[in-house]
Amino acid sequence: MEETVGGETRIQDRGVAETVDPAALKGKRPRHEKRIRGGVSAELRHDSAEKHVTGAARYTDDEPELPGTLQVYLAMSTKAHARLVDLDLDKVRDAPGVVAVLAAADIPGKNDYSPVFGDDPIFADGVVQYVGQPLFVVAAETLDAAREAAKLVRVEYADLPAAITIEEAIAHADEAGRDLMDPYEMRLGDADGALAGAPHRIAGQIEIGGQDHFYLEGQIAVAIPGEDGDMLVRSSTQHPSEVQHNVAKALGLADNQVTVEMRRMGGGFGGKESQPALFASVCALVAQATGRPAKCRLDRDDDMEMTGKRHEALVDYAFGTDAEGRILGADIRHFIRCGYSCDLSGAIADRAMFHADNAYDLRAARIRSRRLKTHTVSNTAFRGFGGPQGMLGTERAMDRIAFELGLDPLDVRKRNFYPAEGGGVTPYGMEVTDSVIAEIVEELEESSDYRRRREAVREFNAGNPILKKGLALTPVKFGISFTTTHLNQAGALVHVYKDGSVMLNHGGTEMGQGLFTKVAQVVAEEFRIDVDNVKITATTTGKVPNTSATAASSGSDLNGMAALLAARAIKERLVAYASERYGVPAAEIEFLPNRVRIGRVEKRFEDLVGEAYLARVPLSSTGFYATPDITYDRPSASGRPFYYFAYGAACSEVVIDTLTGENRVLRVDILHDVGRSLNPAIDRGQIEGGFVQGMGWLTTEELWWDRAGRLRTHAPSTYKIPTANDRPDDFRLALWAKGENRSETVYRSKAVGEPPFMLAISVFSALTDAVCAAGDGKRFPDLDAPATPERVLAAVEHVRGEA
Repeated sequence: MEETVGGETRIQDRGVAETVDPAALKGKRPRHEKRIRGGVSAELRHDSAEKHVTGAARYTDDEPELPGTLQVYLAMSTKAHARLVDLDLDKVRDAPGVVAVLAAADIPGKNDYSPVFGDDPIFADGVVQYVGQPLFVVAAETLDAAREAAKLVRVEYADLPAAITIEEAIAHADEAGRDLMDPYEMRLGDADGALAGAPHRIAGQIEIGGQDHFYLEGQIAVAIPGEDGDMLVRSSTQHPSEVQHNVAKALGLADNQVTVEMRRMGGGFGGKESQPALFASVCALVAQATGRPAKCRLDRDDDMEMTGKRHEALVDYAFGTDAEGRILGADIRHFIRCGYSCDLSGAIADRAMFHADNAYDLRAARIRSRRLKTHTVSNTAFRGFGGPQGMLGTERAMDRIAFELGLDPLDVRKRNFYPAEGGGVTPYGMEVTDSVIAEIVEELEESSDYRRRREAVREFNAGNPILKKGLALTPVKFGISFTTTHLNQAGALVHVYKDGSVMLNHGGTEMGQGLFTKVAQVVAEEFRIDVDNVKITATTTGKVPNTSATAASSGSDLNGMAALLAARAIKERLVAYASERYGVPAAEIEFLPNRVRIGRVEKRFEDLVGEAYLARVPLSSTGFYATPDITYDRPSASGRPFYYFAYGAACSEVVIDTLTGENRVLRVDILHDVGRSLNPAIDRGQIEGGFVQGMGWLTTEELWWDRAGRLRTHAPSTYKIPTANDRPDDFRLALWAKGENRSETVYRSKAVGEPPFMLAISVFSALTDAVCAAGDGKRFPDLDAPATPERVLAAVEHVRGEA
């Protein structure tokens, strides 16, 4: 029960009162003597966990096909950059089983599925810009028939110069006088002066590879034509509203004629943010042209060749320090490989810059970024959204500073943390007021036994000429919010039925991360009912419009708060009804576990709801939430783009074989701040999964294009994600017990989707440490990411002077 007395708010339950600040009310859960089943902070399993392991979970491909559904196959370019001289489709159209063949000229609306810049054609028109670019679509009675028919095409190309690598992209851009997108710069203080006056100057470079999303469920879409030209699309997408908009644009329809539904994805990781619009648009074009449902399901090879990856990057750095490793000035340059089109590269490259400071108070810094065009698939969103690349470059510099000055890397890092008391300012002008990184690292240093293990690693290395160990402890500070400010909004729809059951719908999407479960817990907590009574329903643009992508780690923050506000609106109506009906002041009406106390009388929740229904009280409400207090002025590169920061730290121990370059992660200790966790079980799973995925990015997942621009790592046989055997046998994970978000988020929780990914940088730093030991600490390793066995072996030979 809430009661305002003298400007304070008291939350009462069975005579127990807790005084809280009214402004914090939305973000703080009262301490109740009795708990509901599955409210906020309960360790519930993912709502689809049993369905996942039993195979009962229904994905887009599992929905029964309607009679007459056509199977769609996309034919792809075999050239990286060429003019389309001729595209003869006559024999394709005449092939057995073919119902429709569509190319650029057959699109009634706009030939574009891009998220922002209008430079992603659905079908190539006049020119191709990467191997794998769609040329046309074949719709047939069977997928095999469509595939076979596509082979009958006659294509004539005229080759054009192609840039495949970052180096080639730089050369082509310098010759042309422009990059794919304008360069960008952030400044803080006088970096040149600080570097010139620093007692020590450390400079270097690191190449950072890309990463394929390798979601278990590939790209898939189904389009079903309806009355009056309407179109229903089922798409495996993180961004239903964007798919809706792009499908409508391609078909020449208004958005209200297209509905997009999505219950769950089998993984997304950013790869289903902008990319699904292509496949949904293709299906919808076929459905509109034929009047029949159409389905497009990519196999793994086509998926990997056709869809964007994590951006590759080249980072040049120069740091000026004092003798103790304190940073006096920094000059950092990012070269970002965007691919053939802009996609989301602008925002991704910006975020790499936003996170180039990581947890360090740089004081004087200049960060510059170039966004380069290559004739390869357009790179796109991936967990961390550029942040990992920005952080890795700076963490590489921290290791090099420690090496050059003969210091322990952890000591160098600790001396440069943002101060806990505030006052530190980022290179984009935002004051860091919530820094807890020093405290987290101090706790992890002790709990991981870092200092003793550092000595043990030295002893091991002194006695082992072949195997060498490495140890590293690295921090993470990650900004939470979309840096494109208008995306920080969400809507939700809550229905309470007359039997007391609740239906929940919101704009977030479920890709295995547990978002639906967390938001259901928030609604259950607000009504004080068991979570079993809250029905989770599929995301649909027909219920909640104009949604943002489930991305930027903001799913729970945005949708959780929107759902809470919707539930609260209904709850307030129930209180008003009960107060009037029973003549009891609102202050004496209290929601208890599965019941409501009205003065001296208690009723079951469902009984009060039933009465309210008969009294014509509206039991449905929308909720809308927009993140407050964020703004960013891009021209001046200044503002507050993030609502708050998430923090964490990881300590990793590795061993390498200096004869082969093979390596293993032996032990990992993680301490991560999730604020007041909405669901600790799901949060721990996200942290562990994010770390292992980050470990894969930095050790095994290598993308390789040949000179002709063909992706050669396009299947599990050639592209190696981490397996269960790569997970360290000794994996110690803890949520920071003191965690509490200082910003007013839903129940003072913190985002957890992306920040843990960058904890894996500790593995790369530990590998650097082990390679250093292989050369007796005489040379700093020339090691790029991913640190595959080949690269580790080359780095060992380098530090030993053998290469």
